[in-house]
Parts: sequence; structure tokens; C-alpha cells
Amino acid sequence: MSAVTVPPWSLRPAAEADVERIAELKARVLRADLERLGRFDAHRVRQRMRDEFAAGYTSLIEAGDGSFAGSVTFRPAGPGEWALGHFYLAPEFQGRGLGSAVLGALVARADAAGAAVRLTVLEGSAARRLYERHGFTVVGRDAIDVFMVRRPVG
Repeated sequence: MSAVTVPPWSLRPAAEADVERIAELKARVLRADLERLGRFDAHRVRQRMRDEFAAGYTSLIEAGDGSFAGSVTFRPAGPGEWALGHFYLAPEFQGRGLGSAVLGALVARADAAGAAVRLTVLEGSAARRLYERHGFTVVGRDAIDVFMVRRPVG
């Protein structure tokens, strides 16, 4: 098996003007999983992103050439905890190690702060394997969502 070469990337703080681009990406990325769960509503998926958007905690993931590769929200969620959310990679950037690189950088920040990280992933989503590889474990679930946490390491 050959090693994956992660493309160059960076995080850029999101601005209010970025919300529609992120909402469109969310709808595109989650569509298949939401349809499988019988929950896809084109308007609702975008509106939830608009309602939950927090520019101060959201970053755009940019490829080395400056193109929009995805988004992620990483925010304090209480004493000793951070929440990871709205982590979406455009399909053309998936499977190339970029998601793992971004997630690794974020959990390293949490580890340095001694903080746990919580997230929610759709039931049956392939993204769950990424989270498990980075030390997240299931702490609960319902018919739609799987709730995961990663305790600090180090």
C-alpha cells in the first residue's frame, strides 16, 4: 500500500460572507447520508447551517492554491471541552488525507489545552471511521446521530 501524500492546506477564519458557500457544501456532502436516513430537506439542511454559523469559531479549509476545500467549526463547549462541528470537505478533496490532517491539528490543540473534544456524526456516515482513527469513541446515539468524544492525550 502506498502512502497518501496530503495536499498543502491552511485554515482561514470564516467571515459572515462565507456562510452560503459553507451551507451549499454541507448540503452537497451530507445529501447521500441524509437521504439514506430519510431526512434530506434541501432547504432545512442549508438553513441549519445559517442558523448555527459562528464566524468567530469557523474556519475555511483552503488547498495550497487557495481554493475552497471545506470548513470546520471548533469552539469551547464548557469547562475542559471543545466541540467540533460543521466539518465538511468537498468531495474532490476527500480520501487524500486532508480531513485527517485538519482533524489531527485540531485535536492537537485540544490536547495541548487538556480538553476533551465532542462531536456528532450521522448514523452510518463514513466520517465516523476518520473520527475513530483519531481516538473518538461513541458515548451515545439516537436514530439519526452518533455522539462521540475524544479525551485529551498527553
